[in-house]
Amino acid sequence: MVDPQSLSPESLSTPKTFAIAPLIRVTLLAFYVALTLPLPFLATATAAPVPSALLWVALGLGGIGLYGGLSERVQVDAVGIQVGYPRWIRWMLRRGWTLPWHRITALKPRSTGQGGLVYYFLAQHDSARDGEAEPQAYLLPMRVSGFAQLTRYIQAHTDIDMQDVRPLAQPWMYLILLGCAGLLLLVDGWVLWTAQHLG
Repeated sequence: MVDPQSLSPESLSTPKTFAIAPLIRVTLLAFYVALTLPLPFLATATAAPVPSALLWVALGLGGIGLYGGLSERVQVDAVGIQVGYPRWIRWMLRRGWTLPWHRITALKPRSTGQGGLVYYFLAQHDSARDGEAEPQAYLLPMRVSGFAQLTRYIQAHTDIDMQDVRPLAQPWMYLILLGCAGLLLLVDGWVLWTAQHLG
């Protein structure tokens, strides 16, 4: 149960940073490696028209992009919430957003195509002339480590009831996916062994 009283006044004024959960990052990176690692070896073994060196470069760049995408951070303090990426990858990803607590008016759920729920902050515009405009929507990050603490922080600053807000996917789902990635890596080992013998 969300209990904003469990946060002391000092903690409410202390900036905090939440990163994507390590289990999610490891799982997605493992899948990327498992799905792409055999390609340069197979290109060499089968004399494919695409040189293996080019594939290594492309896979390396793709891995950097994926790692950067998984480096999203959520920062909260007494003023508001900010979602963004580290400076080194920010130039190639969306810029993120910053939202003061006083602008947040509601939290609206939306169903996903897989049957889950995502949540959007609804925020009023700053300028008076936009008073009749539709509220702006900001996606609540739901894959961060310490999500329960983040919801307590949000409730304490906005008075929005966060009691029923849960992460988009539970840890056991990612553990299953990580197990599947491990099986794929075993298959990769067999593919690489076969490719070496074909060469």
